[in-house]
Amino acid sequence: MDQSIVGQILEKQVLSVAKAVEDKLDEQIAALDRLDPDDIEALRERRILQMRRAAERRAKWRALGHGEYGEVPEKEFFAAAKASDRLVCHFYRDNWPCKVMDKHLSILAKQHVETRFVKVHAEKAPFLTEKLRIVVLPTLALVKNTKVEDYVVGFDELGGKDDFSSEDLEERLAKAQVIFLDGEGPAHASKQATKRSVRQSDTGNSSDSE
Repeated sequence: MDQSIVGQILEKQVLSVAKAVEDKLDEQIAALDRLDPDDIEALRERRILQMRRAAERRAKWRALGHGEYGEVPEKEFFAAAKASDRLVCHFYRDNWPCKVMDKHLSILAKQHVETRFVKVHAEKAPFLTEKLRIVVLPTLALVKNTKVEDYVVGFDELGGKDDFSSEDLEERLAKAQVIFLDGEGPAHASKQATKRSVRQSDTGNSSDSE
């Protein structure tokens, strides 16, 4: 196909999309113009109430340890799972793959305060690792409403290598509905669109059996 024809087709498509966006904005502006002062005040009060409830919800989450990524001993795991509706638990040992996972979870914990992020040293939690059948490290146990609903085992679902991005892991956790993809943390609004990588080594190991 001639390049000039392709260019014309693309230009028409762009103009069509721009027109649709402009029409949508015109509709929204017209709707606002039709509001009387009572309607505007009602919208304002509703928005204030929504913001207040969101702030109270975030404060409650933070009081439970949300927004931070830290270690919990084996005996505190079930209490943590019971206290939070959503929990991501990293079963780890002191090796490179687990340190890679730590880096990404530290980032996501700040962006997703709706979910609690913790880690458990597998070798110090024999009862828990046996009960949850943890074999490969790192393994993420994804807990919803006190039940382990899903697992992320090693890096197989993240490209099979340790150079995956925080967004790759974020999408996997969102698929399991253990986080909200649009986030709740203030840091999420300023998240850059570029992929993050914590690869600092030429080591190629993607997981470690326990």
